[in-house]
Amino acid sequence: MPTIPHAWRASGVWRIVRLLTVALALLPWSTQAARLPLERISLPPGFAIEVWAQVDNARQMALGAHDAMGGTLFVGSMRAGKVHAVSFDARSRAQRVTVIASGLQLPVGVAYRAGSLYVSAVSRILRYDDIERRLEHPPTPAVITDRLPAETHHGWKFMAFGPDGKLYVPVGAPCNICEPDPQRYANIMRMAPDGSRLETFASGVRNSVGFDWHPQTGELWFTDNGRDMLGDDLPADELNHAPRGGMHFGYPYCHGGDLPDPEFGTRRNCREFAAPAQQLGAHVAALGMRFYTGKMFPPEYRNQIFIAEHGSWNRSRKIGYRVALVRLQGNRAVAYETFASGWLQGETAWGRPADVLVLPDGSLLVADDHAGAIYRILYRGD
Repeated sequence: MPTIPHAWRASGVWRIVRLLTVALALLPWSTQAARLPLERISLPPGFAIEVWAQVDNARQMALGAHDAMGGTLFVGSMRAGKVHAVSFDARSRAQRVTVIASGLQLPVGVAYRAGSLYVSAVSRILRYDDIERRLEHPPTPAVITDRLPAETHHGWKFMAFGPDGKLYVPVGAPCNICEPDPQRYANIMRMAPDGSRLETFASGVRNSVGFDWHPQTGELWFTDNGRDMLGDDLPADELNHAPRGGMHFGYPYCHGGDLPDPEFGTRRNCREFAAPAQQLGAHVAALGMRFYTGKMFPPEYRNQIFIAEHGSWNRSRKIGYRVALVRLQGNRAVAYETFASGWLQGETAWGRPADVLVLPDGSLLVADDHAGAIYRILYRGD
């Protein structure tokens, strides 16, 4: 490192040089943020959106330890094969983005528990211990299981720890439509934090890439992507409610609670299965979902569900590419509406919401794997 002239130190020039160096280092991030057309995002009155961090191919998000001084957000990816850590300060402003893992197979899912970060990698789940003290030099991960199916078709996995302390991990169907082994595929599984006691919690789930537990009841709610190749408007994606284990949600026999599958529907009746709490748009690709538990937004948003709709890929006119809101009364969905939109302009999408998460200050983060960004939605009043 070069010697700093004493005159510079004494005059404060060195401090200015250091500030300029930091500013120049942030220019790529700032330039990228400036190019994103946030002015096109439509929000309810009183809300605002900003680019919070630039994260390559951002998918699922998970909060690490945090307190009044700030904390860490962990972010999985899909195509990038990376896991990032975003450090934020006491005002919930992102300060630094660090790559803590790379070269992984579809590491979409991240979950945090007791100082350790859990990462999904198709057939494996990895655990990085004491991670927040080792962001610059991450440890070699422990493999808590390598017994999950290895198929990559719907093989990426959102995951989270439930109120029971168990790790919930969905395993999607290895196809668009088929009748796979229900103990291996098209389900939501759960296991102990060390990977033991693996069991099926819910069946008939084609491909869930988002779930959360109601903050008052502790019951599981999850999104599920409907099958393809039945036209533009069928079947609906689903928001499901699983108040107990052992429920079956219809796949591959019944879709959306009321549509028998053309190939498999004659084998079972739709009445045998749990119907969705809310039918979502067909092909919207509902991914990450969270209950709003913060205090920044107006009271009518408390304990309501935000859903990241990634957007359609096989529809003649695109749909989704937004953050939706499902309003509940008790355990009943009473409204399904748009909260944030504008990532889709005509038939061109410049962003694709993939997950949502509530920061400790009550603002809402939105991960965008297409634009490589995480946005922050704040409420500033009417």
